[in-house]
Amino acid sequence: MASAELDEIDHQLLRLLQADGRRTFSDMAPEVGLSVAAVKRRVDRMRESGVITGFTVQVDHAKLGWGVEAFTELRYAGTTSIQDILHSTTGTPEVQAVFTIAGDLDALVRVRVRDIEHLQVVIDRLRGSGKVIGTRTLMVLGSWTRED
Repeated sequence: MASAELDEIDHQLLRLLQADGRRTFSDMAPEVGLSVAAVKRRVDRMRESGVITGFTVQVDHAKLGWGVEAFTELRYAGTTSIQDILHSTTGTPEVQAVFTIAGDLDALVRVRVRDIEHLQVVIDRLRGSGKVIGTRTLMVLGSWTRED
């Protein structure tokens, strides 16, 4: 489904589902001015076309004891492939996301850890892959995410 095929009601439904993925069709219908069946058809169409790729839960990591978030910039030797970058990072359970990027850096890795000491262990583990030639770590103080 091309983005041009989504109308304002589709975007409203997406915003509602992003705010609460467990929201029911009958709950959303009056908010967008459609019948329950029409809302279901629209959501089904967006799922089938790949616009909606799944439903998820948001977790308060601090309450689980993983309150420190950081981004680590990684530089690799010039001959390192993207597959090698992914292999050297994704095996670390604290790694939440890996972004391979163009420019001075090769990858930006988002990690979640318990505390500063744990962060140092994770950075040392990433450096220990033998392919990383430089790192720089940025601690997250706060965050905001666009929901639509």
